[in-house]
Amino acid sequence: MKSPITVSITGGAGQVAYSLLFRLANGEVFGADQPVSLIIKEVPQFVSKLEGVKMELEDCAFPTLRDVTITDSDEDAFRGANWALLVGAAPRGPGMERKDLLTMNGASFRDQGHAISKTAADDIRVVVVGNPCNTNCLIAMRHAPDVPRDRFSALTRLDQNRAMAQLAQKAGAQVEDVTNVAIWGNHSSTQYPDFENARINGKPAPDVIGDRSWLENTFIETVQKRGAAIIAARGTSSAASAANAVLDHVRSAVNKTKGDNWFSAAISSDGNPYGVPDGLIYGFPCRSDGKGDITIVEGVILSDYAKGKLDITTQELLGERTDVSELL
Repeated sequence: MKSPITVSITGGAGQVAYSLLFRLANGEVFGADQPVSLIIKEVPQFVSKLEGVKMELEDCAFPTLRDVTITDSDEDAFRGANWALLVGAAPRGPGMERKDLLTMNGASFRDQGHAISKTAADDIRVVVVGNPCNTNCLIAMRHAPDVPRDRFSALTRLDQNRAMAQLAQKAGAQVEDVTNVAIWGNHSSTQYPDFENARINGKPAPDVIGDRSWLENTFIETVQKRGAAIIAARGTSSAASAANAVLDHVRSAVNKTKGDNWFSAAISSDGNPYGVPDGLIYGFPCRSDGKGDITIVEGVILSDYAKGKLDITTQELLGERTDVSELL
């Protein structure tokens, strides 16, 4: 057996964390020969619930699960962590504006950034899931000065998975036939699911589907508003699919991207080739070297239509950055 990988998960008492913890522990993500140590963090008023989660994890008797630690301390949550999955975030309450949510959650991600910088392992990689995840990631990154910026990413993989499923259904294809789906910009209703560069069985998606109006309207709107549609249908948010996307994101990072394919992740826009303002956490088409390092794919052709969509989501992210300027 190899030395264990330590994975920290915040928001451990929530449904997203519950949906991913057992799959992290069973070898599905890092491999059947890779032991994993889990550190599960929750706010003080909910940390007692983690005792039951810990007992369940132990009762599964996963050969790959080395140990489980529960805590309500930021510093202890990230001590020696190789991966930090920042899932915990307060939801928007009645009458709350997006700016209010950004400010409230931003303070937590500021503190977590400090703790990651102070106690995490030298090779720490951080995935921000708690919304608004792009700007929360920016806040955490700014407050972890000892951690390279390219170690931080925010989750757009759920949007990618949703887009792939919609394209496959429309084309009468299988999901695995759909490749090169990028989600540009913010994980919000302004995101741009790039159908123009997507491929279905290696062919351009617009050629296979043959319905530009559906792509520009039904497809984009469905992906952008899928989370709200799920809440309306089941009365709660999409926990299982979000957890699955987190695991897909990590798997894509720890496995080398094959051929000319790519996946979607939101990473720092510094030095990007697409004119996105520096300093944003922005969804891009990405590749991995198989060691956890994610880089932006260069040379993706953007039409004037696509550039217009990118401008919309860019402006939203610039506005969010202004709203949390006191936390940066």
